[in-house]
Amino acid sequence: MATSLLSRVEAVAAPFIFGLPEPARRLIAGRPVRLDGQELALDAQLLLRLQQVARVSMSSDTPEKARQRILDSGPVVSGAPIEPVRTREIAIPAEHGPLPATLYEPAGLPPDSALLVFFHGGGWVIGSRASHDNTARYFAKHSGVRVLSVEYRLAPEHPFPAATEDAVAAFGYAHAKAADLGADPERIAVGGDSAGGNLAAVTAQVTTRRGGPVPAFQMLLYPGVDASRRRRSRELFGSGFFLTDADMTWFLDHYAPSGVDRTDTRLSPLLAEDFTGLPPAYVATAGFDPLRDEGEEYATKLRAAGVPVTLSRQPDLIHGYVNFLGIGRRFREATSEAAGALRVGLRA
Repeated sequence: MATSLLSRVEAVAAPFIFGLPEPARRLIAGRPVRLDGQELALDAQLLLRLQQVARVSMSSDTPEKARQRILDSGPVVSGAPIEPVRTREIAIPAEHGPLPATLYEPAGLPPDSALLVFFHGGGWVIGSRASHDNTARYFAKHSGVRVLSVEYRLAPEHPFPAATEDAVAAFGYAHAKAADLGADPERIAVGGDSAGGNLAAVTAQVTTRRGGPVPAFQMLLYPGVDASRRRRSRELFGSGFFLTDADMTWFLDHYAPSGVDRTDTRLSPLLAEDFTGLPPAYVATAGFDPLRDEGEEYATKLRAAGVPVTLSRQPDLIHGYVNFLGIGRRFREATSEAAGALRVGLRA
């Protein structure tokens, strides 16, 4: 019932509401929200209002129902498929069996171009290539790169470190098979949002420390990088701003249940002792996000180790903004910045 209600409310209301003049949108959203010296973007406030009306959360049901919910709402918030972008299905060899992936290729891209190995968000429990289809399309088209979007294994069926193992394997495959993918092996980046940002950061660390091929760049979008402790931003923004404190607990309890060492750097890469030699990075955080502070600490540690890094806080946005491309200009503006950073980082 909640899933169908969410779809109906958003499908009917979202395009109409976001197309209204600003005074009307402000009336619906209510008074501006100001916290920690920041003011929430009107687009973000309207989206949260829709979520409030639908009375749903990411973690209120079973993983199966939560996965279906994100798929149901995706077409509304992500928008119509971005074209022209060609797709090709890929099977990445792995010990547990083939790992599905989709290769996105923007029109007119020559061989030996840059490639982004992309890991979707969703707390290692929900999300998929399908839920992040338009996000991958956006980066392919607006960064001018090929994008390999990876369907890594999800918890609780496959708890930690399954997702990490899949992420590292996917990068290794992309580098080894660069010619087959139309990519330059020296210009392969890793990136992702939220849990996907975690997997990208971990992949960069693991490959750097073991020697051999390493990513040329890392794009970390509001990443979760420390599962071992709470920070001020989680206390400030843990309720009412899309990703909640309850959601984070639910995700971690599924991915890293009792018995898992949450200080393991394959789960909490912020706790690594050595950041030297890691790839250049673009780290984006959202002002109204429980994960804000740990993401910014990660950028600080990269910079202190001499790693070229761009830290960009989007002070007026909420967690998940790269998935909201179909509603509100502000989400697209922030995602456009990330696409530009990726293009520059890979010299695409």
